[in-house]
Amino acid sequence: MSAAGEKLYIVIPAYNERDNIYKVLDDWYPVVEKHSGGGESRLVVIDDGSKDDTYAIMQEYARTHPLFEPLTKPNGGHGATVLYGYHYALEHGADYIFQTDSDGQTLPEEFEPFWKQKESYDMVIGWRNKRQDGGNRVFVTRTLRLVIRVCFGVSVTDANTPFRLMKASTLQKYIGLIPKDFNLSNVILSVIYAKKGCKVKYIPITFRPRQGGVNSINMKKIFGIGRQAVRDFRKINKVLSRRV
Repeated sequence: MSAAGEKLYIVIPAYNERDNIYKVLDDWYPVVEKHSGGGESRLVVIDDGSKDDTYAIMQEYARTHPLFEPLTKPNGGHGATVLYGYHYALEHGADYIFQTDSDGQTLPEEFEPFWKQKESYDMVIGWRNKRQDGGNRVFVTRTLRLVIRVCFGVSVTDANTPFRLMKASTLQKYIGLIPKDFNLSNVILSVIYAKKGCKVKYIPITFRPRQGGVNSINMKKIFGIGRQAVRDFRKINKVLSRRV
């Protein structure tokens, strides 16, 4: 069990996840209960302007789960929603922030090894060494690793993994370097930690296929995001290089 001072905020973005959201909430709520921080920890799911009844389901769930905080906002994309959740957790005094996604691809039972090492590292992040979500996604991850090396001069094992536990104190120091509503906020956060010399540990995790619903990101969107990312990365690297 967590000590009273260790407030854990689990941050999960959600968009049109009516097929998954009940299962995801049932999976992750026991984790925040176990590490309740004296009743101050929270499971925070941010509905990113869903067109289905995802948020209504979340509101119903909250009635019987006091450590669950359902939020909603206008649609802004995954990265912007994750960033919104991080700011929310910091503003509410989180000591540790964990982020995962609402598609059921990650396993809550793999959280404990991360929690056990939380004091030794600024971020403990999952490494999707055996991805089960298709060859296209593996290709994107490998390409992203190469782009990061070229644009930033750092090597990052798996920059965009939605399974990361962070010390809030470190995140607070660097979150201001991420542009508002940036679409690849987790990627640039991994890069910032690498360039700043933060203590980061990668642990292999299971990464299953999406457990229900339809993925809102297709290859066409991925390539569009990629082209924009290269332009954005170059601009951001100039800022980081001046401050490192």
